[in-house]
Amino acid sequence: QVQLVESGGGLVQAGGSLRLSCAASGRTFSRVLMGWFRQAPGKERQIVASIAWNGGSTSYSDSVKGRFTISRDNAKNTVYLQMSSLSPEDTAVYYCAACSMSSGAVCLRSYSYWGQGTQVTVSS
Repeated sequence: QVQLVESGGGLVQAGGSLRLSCAASGRTFSRVLMGWFRQAPGKERQIVASIAWNGGSTSYSDSVKGRFTISRDNAKNTVYLQMSSLSPEDTAVYYCAACSMSSGAVCLRSYSYWGQGTQVTVSS
């Protein structure tokens, strides 16, 4: 069982940066793949980035590649999403999620555990 709590969202101007954090409880955190998703109003939830259990492999959606960086600190049971060069199109609720069966940065089943989400709003 993994419980996830996101933080770090807020309002930022276009071109700015934010760092999201996802704190996890549960002894299995260090063995699971972690992902960041986002959902904008009226749109489907989409994956933004993922990171392998040991941090050795990462994956990004094309829309954020080169601007966002996912990382994790297993000693702190925390995964991060550093976001830079933000644009209004990045406005969404951001969720972290855990996947218990993976290969590298690819989830082989569904993401089983989800946080409650944190709002990111980018003003133009």
